[in-house]
Amino acid sequence: MRAVIQRVTQASVTIEGHLKSQIGAGLLILLGVEDADGVEDIEWLTKKIAQLRIFGDAGGLMNLSVQDIGGQIIVVSQFTLHASTKKGNRPSFIRAARPEVAIPIYEKFVATLRETAGLEVLTGEFGADMKVSLLNDGPVTIVMDTKAKE
Repeated sequence: MRAVIQRVTQASVTIEGHLKSQIGAGLLILLGVEDADGVEDIEWLTKKIAQLRIFGDAGGLMNLSVQDIGGQIIVVSQFTLHASTKKGNRPSFIRAARPEVAIPIYEKFVATLRETAGLEVLTGEFGADMKVSLLNDGPVTIVMDTKAKE
């Protein structure tokens, strides 16, 4: 499981011209799922994200988590995070899980993050053509991969 975590002052997801989700200060998470992902990956990643100290404290240091600031979260599925560009110029997405595998994992990730962080977690729509808008704060962007925990 691979996640791109962006600290944002605002973010939104629009599908076919309709606003699906919108947040203020918090995290926009792009999530890629592969076949080998399971409950252990979900639990490790959601705990790390909920406790990730990337928001500024009174002194301007990154000492606060999204939980600490009472922030908001949007999770957007993104199979392209598992693109392989080793051969040629056309990416291969062979490592990305097929929808029948990825959708239940994505939904479990969202539910677990909601429970772990104790915050509202909004989403995009799996498989939809989404327009994602964000104002990256900092900019702060963190990439996490459950297959590279150490």
